[in-house]
Amino acid sequence: MRLVRCNLEEHGSAILRILNDAILTSTALYDYAPRPLSSMTSWFEEKRAGAFPVWGALGDDDALLGFASYGVFRVRPAYKYTVEHSVYVDAAARGRGVGTRLMERLIQSAIEQEKHVLVGGVDAGNVASVKLHEALGFEAAGIIKQAGFKFGRWLDLAFYQLILPTPHAPADG
Repeated sequence: MRLVRCNLEEHGSAILRILNDAILTSTALYDYAPRPLSSMTSWFEEKRAGAFPVWGALGDDDALLGFASYGVFRVRPAYKYTVEHSVYVDAAARGRGVGTRLMERLIQSAIEQEKHVLVGGVDAGNVASVKLHEALGFEAAGIIKQAGFKFGRWLDLAFYQLILPTPHAPADG
């Protein structure tokens, strides 16, 4: 497995396939309908505009095994050192350390970009994601009970956070 920076042209359709599978088969995303390919253009534009990385894990055959990224946590300027991340792994590649490798690289990117807090919103019933975050040092930061409704049931949204040693010189404004 090797990690690469993802781009729309080479990885957009594979990222979309992984996202849409998560939408249709899991509570990892609180969406109901698959996203169209056109949505990837604006998704990558938002990542580029914010200088937010998109890391992908490629298998020996160069197929995308999973991806991770982060983006704006909240729009107010005082949140500028906090980002909300996501990590998704292809169903066929789960349990092989792909999510861990992607998250480790994403954490390194956040440190390099002088971020201070990584926040993950995780469905509280997603045991694998909870264990991944805890194994990487994330701490539970709270649960919003019944925040979502999908597959005929209420879903609790758990927040996990990792406080980083950066930035070295935080500033207002």
